Amino acid sequence: MLESLGQVGALTASPWIYAVVAVSVLLDVFLPILPSGVLVIAAATAAAAGSAAGSGAARGDVPDVLFLILSAATASVVGDLVAYRLAWRGGPRLDRALARSRRLRSAQERLGAALARGGGALVVLARFAPAGRSVVSFTAGFLHRRARDFLPWSALAGLSWAAYSTALGYFGAHWLGTRWLATLVSLAALFAAGAGAGYWMRRRPAEA
Repeated sequence: MLESLGQVGALTASPWIYAVVAVSVLLDVFLPILPSGVLVIAAATAAAAGSAAGSGAARGDVPDVLFLILSAATASVVGDLVAYRLAWRGGPRLDRALARSRRLRSAQERLGAALARGGGALVVLARFAPAGRSVVSFTAGFLHRRARDFLPWSALAGLSWAAYSTALGYFGAHWLGTRWLATLVSLAALFAAGAGAGYWMRRRPAEA
């Protein structure tokens, strides 16, 4: 585990970290097992370590926090939009697959009611839950919800998740000092938020 974190930490010293984060975040709407959260937190931790080092670290050697948030949030929205459009266009095979999923049927009811009322807090909450982003994006397209009803909430969800994940790594490194410890604690906090969001979504009444 620590060796893997070390390899990720080495990647954060490269300017390619923004592209790697963006690609990982974009694709994890289709493959939720991708470690996009790990990359964001590790990069934010490196940014904190670089700022603490002051003039001893070259500006290009550490990620910029604002660029990191922007790249992660933008990729999140683009990924949501791709999943949304694929589900919108659908096709008999995709329609049957979505219709057979109990999880998606439950999400359809909740998301449909939420968007119909003009509220999309569920979209934001789902961004933190495991695979929640995938379920919500595909469901919105499958139900042919208007893009103007879905995308603003997707943008808010992506920005909230990116800012939260970055803040965990950045401030965790400042408070805890040791990079590997800060990364582990920040990841635990991210997973705890995801577990809480998933639990709340399962427990929330469909009419809420």
